[in-house]
Amino acid sequence: MPSSISSSGGSRMPSSQAFTIAARVIQQLVRDRRTLALILVVPLVVMTLIGLSFPEGSVLDYIAPALLATLALFFSFLLAGISFLRERSQGTMERLMVSPVSRGDIVVGYLFGFFIFALTQTLIILLFTIYVLDVHYYGDLWQIFIFQIVVITGAVNLGIFTSTFARNEFQMVQFIPLIILPQVFLCGVLWPVEQMPDYLQWLSAILPLTYAVDGLRDIMLGGKSLIDVGIELAILAGFAVLISTLAALTLRRGAAD
Repeated sequence: MPSSISSSGGSRMPSSQAFTIAARVIQQLVRDRRTLALILVVPLVVMTLIGLSFPEGSVLDYIAPALLATLALFFSFLLAGISFLRERSQGTMERLMVSPVSRGDIVVGYLFGFFIFALTQTLIILLFTIYVLDVHYYGDLWQIFIFQIVVITGAVNLGIFTSTFARNEFQMVQFIPLIILPQVFLCGVLWPVEQMPDYLQWLSAILPLTYAVDGLRDIMLGGKSLIDVGIELAILAGFAVLISTLAALTLRRGAAD
């Protein structure tokens, strides 16, 4: 996971204040039983519908890597974005901004807090896909999970960063068709990137979901290891660090009306 970014923009390790913020976020979400139930149940409902929609096992086997990458990005982005916006709406962010806590510690603290629940959702989706939908794969399950951890780290950071530009939940939801849907269409989820026009291929090359889909396909369909998909991992990790830096730098915009 990326290190905290200090107020001056330099990189340093997260302080105990970041972990205090993370612990408060976790406690708050755990106490919200309805939200917690949705975090656990919604992935199961979605994956059940997907399984029923693709009765042919061979088809589901092929699209499973792209689905895992896309759902990890979508659920983590939505969870972090909405939750972070709620923190701003309740005035929590304003109190933190006038405290001695650095903006980097705030971002990392919320990253850790949201990451636990994003990780839970991703694990539910992965295990349900493998053991209930009976999707066949060739790589090691633990390597698939490690790769997904890198994907959701970037997605959580993306949700935090994006929410700094929204003033209410309706505006935050509008970022989904702006940020998530283009990646679904351009990153090889629905059809091969190689068959797209050149200008769309260039656009696809700067989108994180492209590397998430390619990496998971290489592991699950090609039986490759994390070392073999090292380029994709490095790009996704770099994306997570970049977005966390931008989130820290734009946090001053954080007071929601």
